[in-house]
Amino acid sequence: MGYIYKSKKTVLIIALGIICIVIFINLLKKDLWDVNEVLLKEEVLSIEHSDETINLLEVTPFDWDVVYSFPPYTPKDHIYETVGYKWDTISETVNEGMNQIVFLKDGKVVCYLYGYPENNGYSITIDLENNKVVGYMLNSKDDLNFKVERRNSVVYLRS
Repeated sequence: MGYIYKSKKTVLIIALGIICIVIFINLLKKDLWDVNEVLLKEEVLSIEHSDETINLLEVTPFDWDVVYSFPPYTPKDHIYETVGYKWDTISETVNEGMNQIVFLKDGKVVCYLYGYPENNGYSITIDLENNKVVGYMLNSKDDLNFKVERRNSVVYLRS
């Protein structure tokens, strides 16, 4: 009887250990949109010259089919409703000049750019003049030419 109890106890300890390891690995794993934002940043910062025009597809090292840009102070719920997808790490922009860009592929977020260009090192500005309430959407098949500007070690891409 003691042998069966010891083997069950050993199996239980091993199973709990495996579960703890899986949970720990998942906590360390970055979300896809965070990984892609780092890759996007690297691509944009590697652009050599100002005053050139680049296609947004050339600097996005991930697949996407729609990109949304939201004006400052857009509530989270409005962003969720517009993109049709809710995820945990979204923040509301709290000031003018902040970026709030969401790239989607097949209805799922694949890249999320948030914050001040000075803090991120780069900025993507999509013309919001026509649609300030909802935000602006580009499809990967649209005209995606952006002008490149460099100021104070920040790279700006402007549509």
